Amino acid sequence: MSVRNRFGTVAAIALTTAVGAVLLSACGPENVDPAPGAGAAATGGAATGSAAPGASGAPGTSGAPGTSGSPAPGGKEVNGTSAANHLTISTGTRTVAMNGTTVDFGTVVRDLAWSPDGKRAAFVNGDGDLVTADPDGGHTVVVAKNPGGETWSHPSWQHATKGAGGDAVPNETERFANLVFASEKGGVLRLKTVPTKTVGGTPEVLTPSRSEGGVEGIPQPPETGNTWANAGGQRGEVAYANTPAGEVFIYDDYIRPNTRDMGKGSQPALSPDGGHVVFVRSVNGHDHLFSRSTDADGKEKDLTPSATTDYTEPAWSPDGRTLAARTPDGVATLPADGSAAPTKVSTVKGLPAYRP
Repeated sequence: MSVRNRFGTVAAIALTTAVGAVLLSACGPENVDPAPGAGAAATGGAATGSAAPGASGAPGTSGAPGTSGSPAPGGKEVNGTSAANHLTISTGTRTVAMNGTTVDFGTVVRDLAWSPDGKRAAFVNGDGDLVTADPDGGHTVVVAKNPGGETWSHPSWQHATKGAGGDAVPNETERFANLVFASEKGGVLRLKTVPTKTVGGTPEVLTPSRSEGGVEGIPQPPETGNTWANAGGQRGEVAYANTPAGEVFIYDDYIRPNTRDMGKGSQPALSPDGGHVVFVRSVNGHDHLFSRSTDADGKEKDLTPSATTDYTEPAWSPDGRTLAARTPDGVATLPADGSAAPTKVSTVKGLPAYRP
């Protein structure tokens, strides 16, 4: 089934969570802080998207977190995560697969994303709130409480890196320390943002725009229908998809507001250096992964030209060399340059994310 049918709206992501854990015995995440750039592995899953407020699951603050280390019954399941490949998988349940085992976060975890330093996880809990926590599920903070009537999904850590000389203006890059996510209310999709250090904050609507140096009357990107935000690069860039247009955009207001149309696609993921964006596009009945340069030349490449299954929800490894994607059977990884075909690495069905 085409990704456009499965992910046409964020509301479609609001699913009832299935309880289950898939794991192999291994070290817990508290032992992990390997150097970024090790190999990759992944799993995927938009079916793990956010539920509406009050959906089934644990309360908005996590209970006693912990790890679980028993192998799956019969050894039929393959976890696929390890300290070496940095891969994690959230499945819409209380547990997250990482480091070859699973971690109980004490609350439902949907659409997990890691902070740039790998020390915090952001996700939407069973109450539909935006939450951050430590890698072991502890020290949970409700960054923003869902007011009701909205469905939140797919948070991403926006950030900017200081130059060699530091900020030209004091704390200039701090304004990019935000969580950007999608919000659906009454069938209308918008992007919202809230500072990462906020507790119980009120998100603001993020409306991508373009200024072209102050020129008035230039065409502006759509204000609604925006979803699947994914921050990357070093200048606070945010890639996102517009559902009505079926196109991918990149918004950047590091110097001045600028929004670039990257072409047809959905579920974008920006590379760690911001140089490429990977997205999903339906080709001959299957969802393929495409990569496009964010430079002016905009060179585009089908990374899965021989696909016989669907590849969705791509994620970049910390070193930018590997991509993970969800398939109907679990998770596959492939070189980011498309030099080799995808390889199945996990039978866990969930959203892949790499922990730096």
